[in-house]
Amino acid sequence: MKTIQWFPGHMAKAMRMMEENLTLCDAVLYVLDARAPASCYNPRLAGLAGARPVLYLLGKADLADGGADRALAAMQAAGKAAIKLNACAPSSLRPLQGAMEALTAQKRARYAEKGVAKPVRFLVAGIPNTGKSTVINLLAGGKKAQVGDKAGVTRTKQWVRCGAFELMDTPGTMPPALTDQRMARRLAFLGSVNDDILDKEEVALALLEELWEKYPASLTERYGIEGGAPLAMYETLCRRRGFVLRGGEYDYGRGANALLDDFRKGRLGRVCLDGTDDLIAAGLIDG
Repeated sequence: MKTIQWFPGHMAKAMRMMEENLTLCDAVLYVLDARAPASCYNPRLAGLAGARPVLYLLGKADLADGGADRALAAMQAAGKAAIKLNACAPSSLRPLQGAMEALTAQKRARYAEKGVAKPVRFLVAGIPNTGKSTVINLLAGGKKAQVGDKAGVTRTKQWVRCGAFELMDTPGTMPPALTDQRMARRLAFLGSVNDDILDKEEVALALLEELWEKYPASLTERYGIEGGAPLAMYETLCRRRGFVLRGGEYDYGRGANALLDDFRKGRLGRVCLDGTDDLIAAGLIDG
């Protein structure tokens, strides 16, 4: 499979913008996808926080299985403030607000002592398509930030007032270099890498291989796949879904689109592709 790299010019600009504006913020909300929290971790974004407290949000938790719970427990055991949530569910609002209040309790107390009446400000950071804007809309009680299912929807910063907090929504930003291609592939599976730069058929083959290793029952139930080489599984998917061209050739393009759409929307069941070793490799926790 071809090497995956994606760091367009607007991301470099976004990193500079965040560095310039971080002095205005008191804390950071770092949004990760619960289905691959280690793969979604950009150390450069985390490094921007400096001494500011960081709250890690394992979002899209409704699409993740127990692997996300284990990742969350490992992060908390490592001393990180972290919670799991589904930002599309109103029931997630109160736990999120509570975690934000706990994280910034000292800052708010200092403001109160000085008689300063201003909101605590959070920078909302993460790689593309992890759900940052959905988190902001949950806190704001409405559609204040742009939301989309394609990487790169947010291109500029925007401030959103949410009660006692003020949030700076920022563009999703990838690492300048994706050194771990296994994790890069997982980002492609999730839609965090722009599909336009990918060979989606190669991505589909890689996804089938990883899902068969970790969630074979999902492929059997959805597509009738019962094992074999990735290409054989791919062709079974195409055949079962009717993606066959005249002359009996398989329509691999439609097959790739269907597989990736099913995976991203949770039709293949709850998953978590990252394990504890991945959290260590990414630098989220110590080995």
